[in-house]
Amino acid sequence: MRTMVTLACTECKRRNYTTTKNKQTLPDRFEIKKYCKWCGNHTVHRETR
Repeated sequence: MRTMVTLACTECKRRNYTTTKNKQTLPDRFEIKKYCKWCGNHTVHRETR
């Protein structure tokens, strides 16, 4: 079952992206490096609750 998650930048704390994840294969918080337009470079984005 896939659920919608929101990704927030770890540096500026802005919520930039939404995506889906499979809760069975990824039970922990999702973390990926993506571009943040406010920081101006690629930063780690973490799933928010």
